[in-house]
Amino acid sequence: MSAVIEGSVLVVNAGSSSLKYQVLDPATEEVIADGLAERIGEQGSSIKHWYRGTEVRREVALPDHEAAIALVVELFAEEGVDVAESGLAAVGHRVVHGGRSFFEPTLITERVRSEIVRISSLAPLHNPANLTGIDAVSALLPDVPAVAVFDTAFFSHLPDETAHYALDAEVAAKYAIRRYGFHGTSHEYVSQRAAEFLGHAPSDINQIVLHLGNGASASAIRGGVPFDTTMGMTPLEGLVMGTRTGDIDAGIVFHLARVADMSIEDIDVLFNKRSGLKGLCGENDFRAILERIDAGDEAATQAYLVYLHRLRRYIGAYMIELGRVDAIVFTAGVGENAAPVRADSLAGLERYGVVIDSERNAVRSDEPRVISTDDSPVAVLVVPTNEELAIARAAVAVAG
Repeated sequence: MSAVIEGSVLVVNAGSSSLKYQVLDPATEEVIADGLAERIGEQGSSIKHWYRGTEVRREVALPDHEAAIALVVELFAEEGVDVAESGLAAVGHRVVHGGRSFFEPTLITERVRSEIVRISSLAPLHNPANLTGIDAVSALLPDVPAVAVFDTAFFSHLPDETAHYALDAEVAAKYAIRRYGFHGTSHEYVSQRAAEFLGHAPSDINQIVLHLGNGASASAIRGGVPFDTTMGMTPLEGLVMGTRTGDIDAGIVFHLARVADMSIEDIDVLFNKRSGLKGLCGENDFRAILERIDAGDEAATQAYLVYLHRLRRYIGAYMIELGRVDAIVFTAGVGENAAPVRADSLAGLERYGVVIDSERNAVRSDEPRVISTDDSPVAVLVVPTNEELAIARAAVAVAG
């Protein structure tokens, strides 16, 4: 039965305490298997594994990522699939930060691995976890080509005026401080898919892409090439997110250190894990927030307005930067499913050529769709992202 996944790609996204994976055929886009191991190295670890219609959930001790990968292989074996002998075409690994070293998907060699280690200081919460996944999978599948697909790659050639901070140039150069941008795999996939859906080549249109999930980012894409993006040197900058502040006065760091006696580690946790929507109203699930707003909850309403204000600010800025906007595209969990967010973020922009059709906006679908009116000069779309498919295609292209 091993041949049932022959030619497919194993896509791996390793977090600090999680392992998300998917096996798919990049040619047919068929998802053959996927799963999620959570709380790795912690109490209460578990795994959810789905393979061709059969789902398994287990609460089991997972002391490290190696144990999680071994369990995944075991679960496949229970279905009669020997992963090591199954004919996988490649393994595609999501790596968050490529720094100034990696501008495209790259075959993982020892030299490449060493370079990912070297630049891990740019993403200390992400790259080490990604490396753990690379090592764990490579140990079990040493003969399958492994390819790193970098979140920053799509934004690696931002123009100088958007890439550089107004910081001492020598300090910035010495410590590799600049805007790198993130969610690049999603922004690239969605912008290309949107252009295709509208019947254009990406090079022919200007787009604003809004990747709105627990992590959120926006990009201004001119003729298929990124011109600007909201996330910066780290994924903290930009839009208000589920637990992250987004844009914040850097002086607040100094203030908290002086008057609250908070350490850098304390402030790091505050900004990344205890802020954003959760910090404002105690909740980062958008469905729950919208329910609380409907019930008249003031904290949830205030959080929503703060979120919208930041989002609208960037939409307006990008409309001016691009000069001509042909499409505004929503994607990711909130962007794809929260109709009120789409409507409210573009409300009152009719004079700028953005006209939402309320009935179209209310439709829920897993397919790309236009939610603007037929006579809206700017097309507004919802395009579901598929980072796993994008990674799989990139891995096959490199490994092939």
